[in-house]
Amino acid sequence: MTPLREGAPVTEERLTPATPYPEGDFLFVTDLLTEGEQEQYNNARSFFQSEVRPIAPDYWNRAAFPFELLPKLAAQELSALNTSSHLLSGLIQMEFARADTSISTFFGVHHELVTTAIFELGSDLQRRTLLPDLLALRKIGAFALTEPGHGSDISREMTTTAERVEDGWVLNGAKRWIGNGSFADYVLVWAKDTSDGEIKGFIVEKERPGFNAHVIANKTSVRIVQNADISLVDVRIPFSNWLPGTTSFRDTNTLLRNSRVWVSWQAVGQQLAAFDVARAYALQRHQFGKPIASFQIIQSQLAKIMGNATMSLSLMIQIARLQDSGRLSMDQAALAKANCSEKMRESVALGRAMLGGNGISTDFEMAKIFADAEAIYSYEGSYEVNSLLVGRAVTGISAFV
Repeated sequence: MTPLREGAPVTEERLTPATPYPEGDFLFVTDLLTEGEQEQYNNARSFFQSEVRPIAPDYWNRAAFPFELLPKLAAQELSALNTSSHLLSGLIQMEFARADTSISTFFGVHHELVTTAIFELGSDLQRRTLLPDLLALRKIGAFALTEPGHGSDISREMTTTAERVEDGWVLNGAKRWIGNGSFADYVLVWAKDTSDGEIKGFIVEKERPGFNAHVIANKTSVRIVQNADISLVDVRIPFSNWLPGTTSFRDTNTLLRNSRVWVSWQAVGQQLAAFDVARAYALQRHQFGKPIASFQIIQSQLAKIMGNATMSLSLMIQIARLQDSGRLSMDQAALAKANCSEKMRESVALGRAMLGGNGISTDFEMAKIFADAEAIYSYEGSYEVNSLLVGRAVTGISAFV
């Protein structure tokens, strides 16, 4: 496009962008990656869009899990990204959720919580014997923290107990909303040590007598994830199943902080998923003899979704920088989780409305995206709790009793 001369008339050609942004990378964020990282990012994005997104609606409708996808997912070696930059890791987490939130949640629980906990807090024996199968997705992990009566206050009110006995530990209690819990080979159970009152982590194999897991039915969000109610009745495990790096709940701080960051990246991906579907629909759907993408109100709504997603993404870029420098705090992670999920909720609501009646049918994807956003809004600390953590950070006064 040639520069305008002073006094030149404003033409239709000038107002039409030469290049639209179908991929949603409005600020060219991927330019921040190295050439090698861009290749990893593009490969992961291509896999998610070609192998995950097409199958997700059917499994979501049936509330079933695509076990046949696991070998293909393992072949991507996403777990090896611990050595990469946090920005690359975050962008790939974003693209995973952009393709499907349920399957990205399955992987996040397995890798970001369980595998990482064993790597960072486990013994040399646990790392040597458990990690190879977990990293290759030959074995699956679940993270059992939340209880039927306790979520946000779990660090103070945990009722699941671990009693030290001569040959190991005996666990008793119940857990709820445990992702992957119904089929996981290893469940990382958090329980209060009866001897010192401190919360510690224990590996429980699914075949242990007294361990029972039942799928939670009738969910309206992340339906592919097999959340479970878990009961532990006199479950005996050897002493070596205790993660020695867990001597109190404080030892989970880094783990839970980084998990909040992962879910914040999911919130960005969910917004881009809404943008993808809404933009494609607006270009294809005709009303009054022309595509609805030509209507000012539709363009305004698409611009709002893009604005929300871009602001969320910009925040997450700085969060990644803080992670790389070792300066990220729990309060900053809480700020990211609260604000990205709030923007996400507005974005998916706009997208759903743009599709009208078709927006409530999973045949058009948007209904699934809209519903899955509610899980992101609530897990890894609800919007309200994360907001109160930020409030405490900026006032010095805790709203928690």
